[in-house]
Amino acid sequence: MDSEEFRRRGREMIDYVASYMENVRTYQPYPDVQPGYLRHMIPDCAPESPDSWDDLFKDIERVIMPGITHWQNPHFHAYYTTASSFPATLADILSNGIGCLGFTWGAASEATLIALLSARTKFLHKMKKDTTEMEDGVIMSKFVAYTSDQGHSSVERAGLIAAVKMRQLETDDKCALRGRTLQRAIDSDKAKGLVPIYVSEKEEIWLHIDAAYAGSAFICPEFRPILNGVEYATSFSFNPHKWMHVNFDCSTMWVKDSTLISDAFTVDPLYLKHEKQGQVMPDYRHWTIPFGRRFRSLKLWFVLRLFGQKWLQECIKKDVRLAHEFKNLVLSDERFELFCEVTLGLVCFRLKKSDEVNERLLKAINEDRRIHIVPSRTKDKYFLRFAICSSQTTSEDIQFAWKVISEMADFVLKDELVY
Repeated sequence: MDSEEFRRRGREMIDYVASYMENVRTYQPYPDVQPGYLRHMIPDCAPESPDSWDDLFKDIERVIMPGITHWQNPHFHAYYTTASSFPATLADILSNGIGCLGFTWGAASEATLIALLSARTKFLHKMKKDTTEMEDGVIMSKFVAYTSDQGHSSVERAGLIAAVKMRQLETDDKCALRGRTLQRAIDSDKAKGLVPIYVSEKEEIWLHIDAAYAGSAFICPEFRPILNGVEYATSFSFNPHKWMHVNFDCSTMWVKDSTLISDAFTVDPLYLKHEKQGQVMPDYRHWTIPFGRRFRSLKLWFVLRLFGQKWLQECIKKDVRLAHEFKNLVLSDERFELFCEVTLGLVCFRLKKSDEVNERLLKAINEDRRIHIVPSRTKDKYFLRFAICSSQTTSEDIQFAWKVISEMADFVLKDELVY
């Protein structure tokens, strides 16, 4: 879908939404479909090649609308008011088009917390069977979870919110957490009377994979070997809004045994019970921290249908090629070095100088304003991160970025000689 088609189809969708709001009282406020009705109406996988807009548009009425609860219908009197208006809808279009992330820690970060809270509940129930006289708080004070020193800050925050000790374990020279390191930590903590609950499948501990960025790449067969061993995971999450052309926010999460999640979050007051109780599987209101949620899966469905698997795969492969093009530029300049192996669309690099010099380089690049990058630090080493972020990035953009970085390196290194 190019910009011209977007304009045309956008007008169609605006007209559809306007007509819907004008005629919303003609809809039955609560659907009478049966649980699972969608299963026989849509394919079980995304199309290889794009579907047509016309076919998708027809499916809004055929597939989506029969299962919708029409909260805007004047005859809907359940729960509470839900706000919707034309100005707010237009603002959402602008917000989605700009695509600026406010760096909320939600989405995949929330999936990490949900998995940790579920693991905590699982082990709490398990231990209470054997230790009935011990209070819940005493039991949970013994719990310990593990992450690598490469883990996202949201993992540490999940431990704080869940009140579970979170130990960061040292990774090797390839920034990978190894089984030997984990086993030593588990054995040490068990000897102290602690109860490991989160990361190792071998020890019957919850193993969660947070593939927030990289997960989208696994739609490409050539990148799936990176995921070898996923069958040992208890849960797996990734963000389609990071690399699958879906607007923020949209995260997916798989669980090997969904009852491990629902058992941790089920609260079932009378006003939420319904005649399909027990038939709706999964019942997502028992899966998350927020009670309500946006219809995020709809935009993922649109993207999969209108782009198809092949186009999405080519986009990811193109970004990986561009990252490797940048990697080769780094390697061609003896002043620079790679910080770690380049696998997908991210290149971590630095000058072969002190952290202070690399900090000055980053400052010079960002103050120049032609490109923008961010740093990171691990294993007491400061480095720069170059990510392929825009779907419009080309080889010319990579060459331009390297030109800027080289110029700023000249400036910083010349300045260092003065010192």
